[in-house]
Amino acid sequence: MNFRLSAAVCALFLATSANAQDLDLPRQLAWTAYDTGSAGYNQAVAIGAALQDAAGVNLRVLPGKNDISRTEPLRRGRVQFSATGVGGSFMAQEGVFEFGEANWGPQAVRVLAANNGGAINLSVGVAGDEGIKTYSDLKGKRVAWVVGAPALNVNVEAYLAYGGLGWDDVEKVEFGGFGAAWRGLIEDQVDAAFASTNSGMAYEAATGPRGLFWPPVDPDDKDGLKRMTGIAPFFTPNLATVGADIDGTDGYQGAGYAYPVLTAMAEQDEDLVYNMTKAMFDLYPAYKGKAPGINGWALEFQNFNWVVPYHDGAIRYYKEAGVWNDEAQAHNDKLVARQAALKKTWDALKAENPSDWEAAWAETRRKALADGDFEVYF
Repeated sequence: MNFRLSAAVCALFLATSANAQDLDLPRQLAWTAYDTGSAGYNQAVAIGAALQDAAGVNLRVLPGKNDISRTEPLRRGRVQFSATGVGGSFMAQEGVFEFGEANWGPQAVRVLAANNGGAINLSVGVAGDEGIKTYSDLKGKRVAWVVGAPALNVNVEAYLAYGGLGWDDVEKVEFGGFGAAWRGLIEDQVDAAFASTNSGMAYEAATGPRGLFWPPVDPDDKDGLKRMTGIAPFFTPNLATVGADIDGTDGYQGAGYAYPVLTAMAEQDEDLVYNMTKAMFDLYPAYKGKAPGINGWALEFQNFNWVVPYHDGAIRYYKEAGVWNDEAQAHNDKLVARQAALKKTWDALKAENPSDWEAAWAETRRKALADGDFEVYF
């Protein structure tokens, strides 16, 4: 079940919410976000402008090339928040891929709010000059792999799986960051790369010499979708109306998930998180429409049944807004327990110091989740 608000209830709450002057935020805030030119970065900048204009808060947005570079400042307390994706939230929580390395492990990540608007898709775009019409057509083509970005790479793998392919069926081309991957597509170094449809790099590719095409995802292709969600359980079919070569059309039938997701670490100050969450909704009218896809941050689109738990400070805000209920709390409590179980398992394994860390963690993690009656992903 998704806990969503009607537009009427949302409008009523926004009409009676406190003014921006009531926000108790420091004069300086810092977020990490996706690379410059990404949808997440552009939205963070627009939100920062609203914070500055309304409350005199200077939001410093630090672009990160990959999930590790976005999450490292967050866990070390160098930034208070991160506008991230499933990599820096779900995969960091799970301790998988790069987060499964011995110097990382499961992270106590918490959500404040997320862009769940559904206006965009998160898809693999392909060069328009390659004649690629379906994801199965990627066989033998050059596909971008971003070093240190498990979310991007797993998402590409999910789309390949939808087309009945795997990484062994394509030519993997490594790049150091999201922007570099899309620059590679524009400059004919690669034929396919992953992005949100409203990414600035996607718009640039669409107007470039090669053009851009988004192969479709058929919501009735149950076998293809089963292969896709077997790799990335957070994907759902979605008709996007915002994005490169999508704006002004009847839409693009692809798939998507929440992006960006505003996160903090569990130990972040509850009052700070409360006020940041409050700011996201009090200032929504000020930043609405200021970046492609940004309207998905609206209160009516918040989903309290997601795969990562919410921070206590955010929950306090949602309770005051009258949108948090017992079912949301029960779901959140189970996710917090999942994180605790993963951390306990990680710490015990670290004490054992196995020689083959990767294999030992994969097996121990799988067993701990199954024994705790948690869903086993990856």
